[in-house]
Amino acid sequence: MSAAKPSITYFNRHTGRIEAEAVYGEGFLRFVYENPLGALPLHALVKRALFSRWYGWRMDRPVSRSRVPCFIERYGVDWSEFDESPGEFASFNDFFARKLKPGARPIDARENVVVLPADGRHLAIADATVGGDFFVKGVRFDVAVLLGDAELAARFAKGSVLISRLCPLDYHRFHFPCDGAPGEARLINGPLFSVNPIALKKRPTILWENKRCLTVLKTPNIGDVLLLEIGATCVGSVVQTYDPGKPVCKGDEKGCFRFGGSSLVTIFEPGRVRFADDLLEHSAAGREVYAKMGEAAAFVNA
Repeated sequence: MSAAKPSITYFNRHTGRIEAEAVYGEGFLRFVYENPLGALPLHALVKRALFSRWYGWRMDRPVSRSRVPCFIERYGVDWSEFDESPGEFASFNDFFARKLKPGARPIDARENVVVLPADGRHLAIADATVGGDFFVKGVRFDVAVLLGDAELAARFAKGSVLISRLCPLDYHRFHFPCDGAPGEARLINGPLFSVNPIALKKRPTILWENKRCLTVLKTPNIGDVLLLEIGATCVGSVVQTYDPGKPVCKGDEKGCFRFGGSSLVTIFEPGRVRFADDLLEHSAAGREVYAKMGEAAAFVNA
């Protein structure tokens, strides 16, 4: 009998405990990323945009709404905070990109607090040049490749990085972490590997290889903040709902992901912020912290 695969664990800020993650499609993920035989379908099909567009199309079809009740029950999704009842969604994608009731995600109003941009599992790197060993020991976060812009890369090479990973069961709208004026979202093309730790432990470069959108947020007190939405396998699309150039407030919606697990990367200029203690503690151990949009991510340095 083969040994059981180690579970993916994270620290839950709300319960104060280390918990195991319920992975959607875990068997398939382990096959394509951990089994040598999985390399063929991974590179021939799974990482390609056509596969994700096809899956996104399936999740847009009205018949897909039949999946919603089973998904809610299996993963314990709290439907009481939905803006619509479970029976009102037109498709699974409609459910996946759901809005929440006003006040379901309180925004930390303290002036010196930068908030988390999304629900999910978060990992903090205080200095991208020395804070490596994320997911895989000895591998450092490659800001230059991620940004695809030499000037920005030089400015943010020693920046503070927040990686926010969203699972399929999470609320999939993302928000601005602080006040500011956002520019246009710039598309940087790439493949669509999974962003689950099962995949990242085998190929940590995924976070700076995958298709992504980059937005520069100009803030009044911490300089420029870089906001990146990272595409992934089975993400039908990344939808931007904000107005470029129009000032935004902390917690305002920026956009949403269609079906699939996804990630956000937020990068601050060097020395501008200090991450929350639980993020620093658990990230140093290579462990993500589960917390929700609007909660404290970092504090502005005086």
